Amino acid sequence: MPKIKTVRGAAKRFKKTANGYKHRQSFTSHNFSCKSTKQKRHLRSQKLLTASDAKLVKVMLVH
Repeated sequence: MPKIKTVRGAAKRFKKTANGYKHRQSFTSHNFSCKSTKQKRHLRSQKLLTASDAKLVKVMLVH
């Protein structure tokens, strides 16, 4: 039976931590003039995936 390969796109986007999987926020590349200071500040940090999404990412990152 063949080995299960890692989805390379997922490997570049998600990192495993002790509490789950962290990922980069969306809406952080352009059009900052129309976003509020509060919104931009909250978009700086990386976020943890929800439990339902973490199950899917775990399958994609099996190696």
